[in-house]
Amino acid sequence: MAKINKFEWNRQLFHIFLGMGIAALLVYDFIDKNRILAVIIAGLILSYLSKKTKIPIISQMLQIFERREDIKKFPGKGIIFYFIGTYIALLVFPKDIAMASIMVLALGDSVSHLYGLHFGKIKNPLSKTKFIEGTIAGLIFGFIGAFVFLPWWEALFASLAAMIVEAIEIKLGTQQVDDNLIVPFVAGVAVWAVRFV
Repeated sequence: MAKINKFEWNRQLFHIFLGMGIAALLVYDFIDKNRILAVIIAGLILSYLSKKTKIPIISQMLQIFERREDIKKFPGKGIIFYFIGTYIALLVFPKDIAMASIMVLALGDSVSHLYGLHFGKIKNPLSKTKFIEGTIAGLIFGFIGAFVFLPWWEALFASLAAMIVEAIEIKLGTQQVDDNLIVPFVAGVAVWAVRFV
């Protein structure tokens, strides 16, 4: 059994609570897609400035939650892409689908990573670094998150499609496409497909 390092544990827990927090704020209309866009723009500005200088609090947060290679190349990449994935879901889908997609990202993606690292034994044939156990755990928790906003069959398809895509390492050229962008979009498209059929 592999032991999850403290950094990955903190990072994934942060992602879970961030996604659930965003969903709660959206449900009660404390924020909307325009405010999320404002956060993305502010994040991009702070990311650029963080490459030039250490910004109090932001610099400490990056050390706790950001991967070392991203601190040098693209500070705050994880959280910025998380908000972009959320924004795309809200822009493209009706609110119930968007909310479910955000919950699949928050719970499914993070749990699949944590569970796979800790309990994974069977390598996922779609990935060199991920495990079947993680994908199954992500499917279950993604389904639970989506089921808050959707009927069970739509929630199941949303989580299933998202976790299949999450297990595949999709690349554009040499760059791997960030899960935070793919997972909520695919979850939403899956629900759309179910409704269309």
